[in-house]
Parts: sequence; C-alpha cells; structure tokens
Amino acid sequence: MTAARTIIVGGVAGGMSAATRLRRLDDAREIIVIERGPHVSFANCGLPYYVGGEIEDRSALLLQTPQTLGARFGLDVRVRTEVVAIDRVARAVRVHDLATGADRTMTYDQLILSPGSVPVPPPPADEDSVPILTLRTIDDVDDIVARLDAGARRAVVAGGGFIGLEAVENLARRGIRVSLVHRGSHPFRPLDAEMAGPVIDELRRHDIDLHLADEITHVSATAVTLASGAQIETDLVIDARGTRPDTALAAAAGLALGPSGGIAVDPWQRTSDHRIFAVGDAVEKVDVVSGAPALVTMAGLANRHGRTAADVIALGTDAVDAADDATGLAILRVFDLVIATVGAGEARLRAEGRPHRVLHTHPTDHAGYFPGAERMSMKLLVGPSDDRILGAQIVGGRGVDRRIDVLSLAMQTGVSASRLSRLELAYAPPFGSAKDPVNQLGYVADNLRTGLTRAVQWHELAGVLAEGATLIDVRSPAEVAAGAIPGSTNIPLDDLRAGTTPLPDGPLVVHCQVGQRGHTAARLLAGAGRDVRNLDGGYLTWLAGRTVTEGTRS
Repeated sequence: MTAARTIIVGGVAGGMSAATRLRRLDDAREIIVIERGPHVSFANCGLPYYVGGEIEDRSALLLQTPQTLGARFGLDVRVRTEVVAIDRVARAVRVHDLATGADRTMTYDQLILSPGSVPVPPPPADEDSVPILTLRTIDDVDDIVARLDAGARRAVVAGGGFIGLEAVENLARRGIRVSLVHRGSHPFRPLDAEMAGPVIDELRRHDIDLHLADEITHVSATAVTLASGAQIETDLVIDARGTRPDTALAAAAGLALGPSGGIAVDPWQRTSDHRIFAVGDAVEKVDVVSGAPALVTMAGLANRHGRTAADVIALGTDAVDAADDATGLAILRVFDLVIATVGAGEARLRAEGRPHRVLHTHPTDHAGYFPGAERMSMKLLVGPSDDRILGAQIVGGRGVDRRIDVLSLAMQTGVSASRLSRLELAYAPPFGSAKDPVNQLGYVADNLRTGLTRAVQWHELAGVLAEGATLIDVRSPAEVAAGAIPGSTNIPLDDLRAGTTPLPDGPLVVHCQVGQRGHTAARLLAGAGRDVRNLDGGYLTWLAGRTVTEGTRS
C-alpha cells in the first residue's frame, strides 16, 4: 500500500512546524517540503540582532538544514525549488528547480501552503543608486553585513515598524549613522500617539535622525530624496516599509481569498479546497476584537497554525480544537525601551466607530522603595457597555513582557477590565508590587465603570478648557517647576484639602503627575459638589502626546 503524501510549500515557521508535527503523528507518511530559498527553518526574527552583533555566530540563525531534518524527521526537504502551479483536479503541483531549470509534476494527498509574504515594491531609484536592501532572509543579512564590513557608515531605514525599528537599533549599535524615514506621525503603527512619545524620545536620545510623516521618493547614487524635499546622504537603504501576503499561487489555483487580501481558511486552516491547507503570514486570521478577518503576521501564530494543520491531517477535525481568534500580541525592543501591544488601539477603535473607554497608568515594574524600580506607561482600552478588554499598550523597561502576557491572557479568557484588580499575581519587592501594575489598571477601570471617576483624555483637554473649564495642577511646586501644562493653576493636593486657596466657579479639571493624586483631588472636589474631572494619566501622558503632536522631525 502506498503511503499518503503531504507536500508543504514553504520551509520556514508555519511550514516547518507543520512538517515536524505531522511526522511525530504519522511516521509512515511521505512528507515533502519545498522551499524556493536556499535555507529552511532559519531564525528570521533574529536577523537584525546578527547585524548588530548581539548574535555573534551566524550558524546560530540556521536552526536546521535539509540534511538534519532528513536525518531526524525523515523529511524530504528540497531548497532552491519552487511550486509554480497547483492542479486541484489532479491533486498535483508543478515544481521548478531553480538550480537546473527543470520542471516536474508531483501528486499529493494533502497540500499545505506556507508562502509567507513579499515586500512592497522598492522606491524609485537610479540604475547606479545606493543598494536598496531588505532584511528578511539569510542572504539579505549576509549582504548587509558585507557592506558594513566594507566600510558603509551611513544608512537610511525606510519604515518604522518591527523590522525597521530593529534595524535602526542594530545599525546604530554598530556605529552607523542612521536616519529613519517613516510615513506616519510616529513609529510603530500599533501604538497610539501618546504611547509613541517615549519611543521618539528614545530614538532621539540615541542620535537617530528622524524624518516622520515623510517618505522616500527617489534614491540616487549617493542619497535619498524625501517627499518633503529633504535629502539624506547615505551608503545604503534598508527597505522595511512592509509586506503583503504572497497569495499568487493560491489565487492562480482558484482558492478563495478573504476581504483582507489573505488566503481564506476555516478554523482548522483548511482553504476553500479542503485537501489544501494554508498557514502563516499569507493567511487570514480572525481578529479577537472585531471577529472579522484580518492579517496578523506573527511567528507564534504561524507555528501554532502549522501544528493545527498537521493535527487535522493526521487526526481529523473532530480531534482538533478550532483555532482561537488572534489578539495580535506583539513586543519589541528599541535600545533600552520595551514596547508591547495587544488587541486594538484607540486610533483603530475610533476609525471603526467602536465605543471605548480609555485609561492610562504609570506604575513602576517593582516596589518603588526597592532599588532600581523603572517606570512604565500603560494604556487600556475597554468596552463601556460590557467592561471587555479591547486592547492594551505598554512602554517601559523591565516587566513589560510579563504584564502584556497577563493582559493578553485576560483578553483570551474573557477576564473583564475591572476584574484585573482581583488577579493574584506574583509579588516580592524585587519583582513587583503588592498592587501589581495589572491590578492598578483594574482599579482605574472599576472607578470609571462605576462612575466614581470622570476622566478627560490628554487630546481632549484643550477643547474642554476652551469651553470654560479651569485646569488645577495638584502636584508640588517642585514638580511644577520642572514642567507644567500651560494655563494650569497650581494648588498642591494638601492645600486643596485644607481649603486655603479659593477655586474659580465652573467646571474643573484636576491633574497630577500620573493620575493617582488627581483621582484623590477629583473625589475631594466631587464630594464638595463641584463639577470635576481628572486628566487621565496625568502630566506624563499629556507630555508624551505633545511629543508627537508638536512636530514630527528632529
């Protein structure tokens, strides 16, 4: 009896996870992995850190080779080979050998597509322009490192997303003069403006030449020209402006594409042809907030969905849980700053017209009295009718990773925003606080839910003041001397309670440094019958928002 044959198109992340999982479940099956590049199972997320020298050994990026995969898992792995067509009726693929140019046809019982994504077209350039490189493959990183070793000293990075920011950091660590050109008003699109303020400050602190709300219009032999008219001399360009799902093969085969442009799959990773599965960056996921199809390009999802496809092939759908909705959990390091997001941001919720409540806190990663405590900025987006967590963003240093994981798990398991206050989380002074930062989000969420606090957001403040409200700064005179919101009146909290300073008539907005004393002041004044709101997140949140709104170029 002939063994069943599964062909897998794409040998990185989702494709290789599917191959190795399927082998563990079925040792008799013939499994063929076809990869058009020269490498399989390489650590593409580690590539920028090899450029910067943090990963010193290039071989550490090569997790497996066709030979090791054959020896350990009995996989037939073919590199520099491309599937160029799918015949769904004959259940066959046409395979092109990139080394010899030969074509052959191979039949399959099941086919798994893991084609990944392709970069957007490069910016217009002269024939003799400086090199325009991407940072996606082992070949890419070899090319970049070779040019740096040959004397390149200036680089322009186009795009301030994941790869762009990682490229900026690692090029700068090598002593390269780096310019970042980004179309948006702030780097890292998932962040809202006020949460991106610290990122801009961190980039400037490391002498990165920022060109925000701008883009490259032309690349010459010595420089790039921007839409603003600015010119930046450079030795190379790293194009990290984004990618699109590689759906050409699937579309040519007549497989259904979804509204987001990715390959449409069911909860078991089956395409519109149930003998063909699809996983990875080219595939639509279901967004956890909206329930709608979306492109979420995360390595964890690709690996998990590759495993699901293998389980369904070997065990059937009845034995396999359907894929969960995607939270879009992401984390990134930029020099000494850690950025993490999950779910939807405020900008997206506004664009979708989805009602939401916003709250900010600025806790420390561990007990403030214990040496080395680092402040982080946290933002939570909450559904006003059901207290559902819609998204979260954290920017800081130590402890960001732990808190964003807790918030992601809360989203996935249906823990409400107010219920965060009751989570039992690890505490000892070197690691956390008795009221963990996640608990503190829950306290604020509950105060807003019950109406105990009324809040004003940083971007709403100017409008509220224009309508006649008075802004009261309840911080100490020393804090005010270090920086204050224009037009505010300083009445320290203790003086406010003592009642020694008269207050103007009309509505009031109170604020402190991070929001906690402001909440106390708001409760005090509300108890006295005043119309009062607290500036959510205090002075630090307002200041971070101003970093973005006051200008986009360094």
